[in-house]
Parts: sequence; C-alpha cells; structure tokens
Amino acid sequence: MKISNSLILLFCFSLQVSQSGLAAEDYTVPRTEWGQADLQGVWNFTSNVPMQRPEHFGQRQFLTDDEITAIRIQRLELGAGAGVAPPASGIESYSRNIWVENSRFDGDVRTSHIVYPSYGRLPPPVEGIENQPGGVVEVAGQRPVRFVVGGISRDGPEDRGLSERCIVGFNAGPPFTPSLYNNNVQIIQNRDHVAILTEMIHDARIIKLDARPALDENLGLWSGDSRGHWEDDTLVVVTQNFNGMTQSFDGFGTSENKVLTERFTRIDSRTLNYEFTIDDPSTFTDKLTAIVPMTKVAGQLYEYACHEGNYGMANMLRAARRREVNEVSDRVADLFRRQ
Repeated sequence: MKISNSLILLFCFSLQVSQSGLAAEDYTVPRTEWGQADLQGVWNFTSNVPMQRPEHFGQRQFLTDDEITAIRIQRLELGAGAGVAPPASGIESYSRNIWVENSRFDGDVRTSHIVYPSYGRLPPPVEGIENQPGGVVEVAGQRPVRFVVGGISRDGPEDRGLSERCIVGFNAGPPFTPSLYNNNVQIIQNRDHVAILTEMIHDARIIKLDARPALDENLGLWSGDSRGHWEDDTLVVVTQNFNGMTQSFDGFGTSENKVLTERFTRIDSRTLNYEFTIDDPSTFTDKLTAIVPMTKVAGQLYEYACHEGNYGMANMLRAARRREVNEVSDRVADLFRRQ
C-alpha cells in the first residue's frame, strides 16, 4: 500500500511530540556540586517563529498539526528539508544563504514568541513614543545614537551603528532574541555567579547571585546590571541600570527605565526554556513577555573577533580621508588642464 508523504510526515511529527512529552515528564534536572540546577553548556536560540504573532492567528498560541505538516511539505518542495520551518522574517532570498540558521520543529510550535499580551504582539507604546526600527534616538542633548543596525552615511565614528562599532550585537541581548545567525550562548556556573557568554560580539555577562546592593541608579551600562537568584530549579535574572542609549525593544523608546526579568528553566536533556519580561512604563503601556526555547549544542563557541576599537573603524576612516585627498588632487589636476 502506498502511503502519502504528508501522512508519513504527520506520523513522524506525532511520534516526535509524544516522545518529547514523555521525556519532559520523566526528566530529572542535573545539579552542580552546589546543588543548583545545572544549566551549563552551549545553547542555541535559533527560531523561525516570529517575535510578534501574525494578526490572523488572533489569540491562538500554537500551530495546528495540519499547519505544521503543510510547512514541512513546503520545505521539502523547496529542497530545504522537512525539519526546517520557512523563514518568519520574509527574507526568503537571504534565508537560503549558507550562513543563515534555521530551526527544527520539536513539540508544540508557537505562532509567536510573545505570549503576553495575550494577542501575541507588542503592547501599545506610551503617547509620544514612535516606532523607529534601526532609527536615531536623541539622548539628553548628546549626539544621536544609532542602535544596533544602520549607521551608514553618518557624519563621524561616534554616529556609526552599535553593531558596526562592536559594542552591542543585534542578538547579543539582553534579552536574547533570535536573528539570522550567531544565535549561541554559553552558560558557566559557580556557587555565587553565573556567566553568560554570547557568540555575537563575544561578550560575557556576569550575573551575581549574592545579596550585594544594586548599583546606584545614576550608573548606566550598555547591557545593564544583572542580579540573579534561584526559584526552585529556575534561574531568575533581573537586569536594570541600562544606559538609555539603546532602544527599549524592537525600535521603541530608550532603555533608561527598562527592567528586564529573565527566567532560565531546563525542561529536558537538550532544551532550556528561556522566558523574558520587559517592564518599561516610559515606553510601553503594559509589560511584554516572550518565550524562546534554547537547544543544547554539542560543540563550543569560537571567538567572534569584533570589539570596540578594532581595525574596521580605523580603516573606514583612513579610506574616507584618502578618498577626500584624491578628490582634491583630481580637482587641482583638472584646473591645470583647463589653463
């Protein structure tokens, strides 16, 4: 008897979901020598699920089996493999590039990473806050700061984008939001600290687990000041003291008054549930919460050789000055030719 590809795929997916559910129910979280849940290792947060839910899904949080099967068949027809979802960003031509990471279906597939508000989209911004993805943010009379992407054709090195200047990467966090590539972090623990090393920009965030006092509110950092504690087997990290020179989230506001709460929970041998909540009353009229699963990677991080003050900026400025000199020389030569 001939069985259709769609039925085979649906059966495989159902088996995968049932096995994943059993593993989660029977799973015992490993522990460090200090008795804490062991979250150590390299984790990947690649995802093809959109951050904001397409409006036609309404309040629905998960795709149906039929929708998942249809996507799998679509990927097979495109030659991309049954286990890979189509790109949520809509950049189909770029998504076929070898550098782009794609995630596989495993268990329930969400319609969006944002789970609160319940409609799966950003809460309304406060009055006067404009949506400026990659735009310019005026900061207290200082020179404008171009956050993360962009910065092309600006007036000087101070105005180049933060990712160009290797200060903050577009998915380096916090919080961690899936992007096209380099969606990897490494977690290292000891009794009193947790270190999270990001692949993008290759930056390490040191999270203190003791009860030392928080930083003075006048001290602002690019990635904020993170303090952590354990709630059963969940690592809870609260970050504040952002410097206000980055946008709050997804192009809105600035981070100056943002409080970020992250929750890391290991739910099976290869899955870490990452949840973050942004509370920024100067930017949004309500909180927002998103869930991004992380998958264990049997590998290691390699240095992403990007740091503030590296050769790239100096070479760009040197080339620009040389071009200016050449333009002047050409004008002078042309003037002599005319005489």
